[in-house]
Amino acid sequence: MNSDMRKLAILLMIASSVVISFSGLIVRLLEVGPLVMNFYRGLFLMCAVIVLLVVRYRGATVIRVIGVGWPGLIAGIMLAGAAMTFLQSLTHTTVANTLFLLGAIPFVTAALAWAFLKERPSSATLVTMIIAFVGIVIMIGEGFAIGSIYGNLMALLTTLFFSIYAVLVRHNRQVDMLPAILISTVIIMIAVALMRQGHLEISRQDLLLCLLWGGVMSGFTSACFIVASRHIIAAEVTIFMLLESALAPIWVWLFVNEIPSRWTLVGGALVISAVLGRTFAELRSRGVSGSFR
Repeated sequence: MNSDMRKLAILLMIASSVVISFSGLIVRLLEVGPLVMNFYRGLFLMCAVIVLLVVRYRGATVIRVIGVGWPGLIAGIMLAGAAMTFLQSLTHTTVANTLFLLGAIPFVTAALAWAFLKERPSSATLVTMIIAFVGIVIMIGEGFAIGSIYGNLMALLTTLFFSIYAVLVRHNRQVDMLPAILISTVIIMIAVALMRQGHLEISRQDLLLCLLWGGVMSGFTSACFIVASRHIIAAEVTIFMLLESALAPIWVWLFVNEIPSRWTLVGGALVISAVLGRTFAELRSRGVSGSFR
């Protein structure tokens, strides 16, 4: 593995996590319901992925989309499933419950990658995962409750679906898996259109926010995830995603004055410290840090 490419992949994941952490702020600003916002987010993400594919492959774009094969199709289904179950979880249980259960994504991903890809995370990676998860627990504080069984089940399915998606992308790193994201957006849009029975009215302001969210932020994040998965193991890729949960409350606090609790700030600081500490240690090393043993 090329050490420089590995370090670049880590920086890309950090940058993408910071960018997508503004999603919470956009959700606060949107006036439409969650189904409609996800439809238009999916629409603009689909457009962004198509542009990326056309720019990269030009006349061979259709061939590349078809060439993603069954792995890409299954990955797209898993990603769409994660997006839809995440929405169901948020609307049927507390945010704290959802956040807590999604904090298990790096661990589930590590277990699946270990079992199917023989990727054994290093001790440093495991320590980072544990510290970051403790930070997630602190952020929740006393907010976690038993809540709705259905909502908690949806959060668990989100964790499983996304972990499978991450492992599939990693396993097929020799193939450009951007078409898998394209597949997921089509599935989401069809599902939402059927559930809403074609009623997808949206204001111009909300449409622009969805354009920013799906076309720019999600497009950038999705591309970074695909690229990073080629150079760092699946468990590490998902660790950096925890930055989103830590940073999101800060942006909402700064821009819409939604004041986070003390525990949210303390836990978020712990997550950020764990991830950045791991990153600085990686960047200072001259070689690969021993992610494979």
